[in-house]
Amino acid sequence: MPIEAQTNPTRQLHASSKLISYRPKHSGEAVQIEFDAQGAGPIICVLPSLARSGRDYDEVAAKLVAAGFLVLRPEPRGVGLSRGPMENLDLHDFARDVAAVLDHEATGPIVVVGHAWGSQPARTLAADRPDLVRGIVMAAASAGKLPPGSAEKPYSRLRDAIDGAGDLTLPTSRRLECLRKAFFAPGHDPSIWLDGWFPAAHEAQGRAREMTPVDDYFSGGDSVPILDLQAEHDAVVIPDVMKPYLGDRVTVQVVRDAGHAMAPEQPQAMSDAIADFARAVYSK
Repeated sequence: MPIEAQTNPTRQLHASSKLISYRPKHSGEAVQIEFDAQGAGPIICVLPSLARSGRDYDEVAAKLVAAGFLVLRPEPRGVGLSRGPMENLDLHDFARDVAAVLDHEATGPIVVVGHAWGSQPARTLAADRPDLVRGIVMAAASAGKLPPGSAEKPYSRLRDAIDGAGDLTLPTSRRLECLRKAFFAPGHDPSIWLDGWFPAAHEAQGRAREMTPVDDYFSGGDSVPILDLQAEHDAVVIPDVMKPYLGDRVTVQVVRDAGHAMAPEQPQAMSDAIADFARAVYSK
């Protein structure tokens, strides 16, 4: 799978952004991935929430850079300048896109942060390419399985509100209601997430989750440590699922006064938790 850096002929990239292209072995069509690279030091890769961009973590990334890390933020297909086939994808395809960036940057095993939906390709990457993952942060992320005895369907909580938040055909008032209900803690302004949605990515990412057996990615491989970073007021995620299944591999930490969005609500607490976990992982 040859990987080559590219420049973009039609749009000015951010100063810290790059483009790569690669051709997956199972596909005849090339994939282009835009990613942001900031800082220097041990590497942290951040994967965004459903239908959202890595730009949601500008403030978190800046704080991690100030704490001494190099932060990579690949954009999923359909977001920014990332392009590729969008039909019949599964989570392994999205994980390959991230792996292409990490291989291009010759990172070796690193800490990968997956926010919400982003935890699914993060864990898939750890399962498919254990040579690239040293630790996983699940930030406001559903596990994909349920506590014993639960009758809920995985990923079902507030599905209409999650989908409605990014439905650009709905009235703004309705989208704000969806954002408030699914993503933000009481007293926080949901309007900051009215923009930044990518409908094509939303459809492809949701379908990829449905097409991927949960046991392909649930545990994030066999051995890497996992930080289950929960939001105090997360209305979407069923909390405390990972540790009962995976035991001491999982550390649970709660970000106070945050909802499912987390990053725009508590960037300092989120970055501090990620940095502390990464330091512990890299020190071993």
